[in-house]
Amino acid sequence: MKNYYVNNTAQSNGDHEVHTDDCRYFKSIVSKKYLGQFSSCKPAVVEAKKTYSKSNGCRTCCNDCHTS
Repeated sequence: MKNYYVNNTAQSNGDHEVHTDDCRYFKSIVSKKYLGQFSSCKPAVVEAKKTYSKSNGCRTCCNDCHTS
């Protein structure tokens, strides 16, 4: 189980990225929302979409959930 977070600030394309707390980009996220502990990124992205309909997995730490 990993801890998942979503950026509160959207990227330039409008996506709110979902990250794990061990992602190399995690420390650079200024504002984030804790989503919970999940066994994979898929339920974390579903949880993120409850707040931000345009949520996407980070290409680095949640590649299985990343869509272009």
